[in-house]
Amino acid sequence: MMITISGPPGSGKSTLSKTIAEHFNLKLVSSGDVFRAMAAERGVSLEEFGRIAEADPAIDNEIDKRQVEMSNTGGDFLFEGRLSGMLNDADLKIMLKTDVKIRARRIAEREDISIEQALRETIERQESEAKRYKKYYDIDITDLILYDLVLESSVWDKEATAKVAITAIESMKVKELRE
Repeated sequence: MMITISGPPGSGKSTLSKTIAEHFNLKLVSSGDVFRAMAAERGVSLEEFGRIAEADPAIDNEIDKRQVEMSNTGGDFLFEGRLSGMLNDADLKIMLKTDVKIRARRIAEREDISIEQALRETIERQESEAKRYKKYYDIDITDLILYDLVLESSVWDKEATAKVAITAIESMKVKELRE
């Protein structure tokens, strides 16, 4: 089984991904973790690395390449990241969306920074990613057409959001068995 979970920073995709991966015994692959590790290797902040990535398509290409290679192995994976929904062989593509102010509050709590700083950095990151994805892939990240399930993650708490997603995945699995 291959599931993808996408969403902007602070939407809850990492939390949901961990829960779903554990529930269905899927190997979790996080493009955000790869991006953060690459930034740390270069000794720069995420914001600075985002600006570097705007000028260097090799960064996004490397992240994408790793996901595609893994997806071709036939294993059971959950891919989590902004562009993970682009993996064509996924059995279910989930997108989380949430208002930017709610996401900034979540990020501020998680990273122990002010809401104002989190909001500023979140908007900068979002704009950087939108530019890169449009430039490198001709993708409008606000277009949700390729997703099978779009969840507004501020409607429910994290447990309820996971329950909705798990129910969708289990329903999908039942459908596969009937065919």
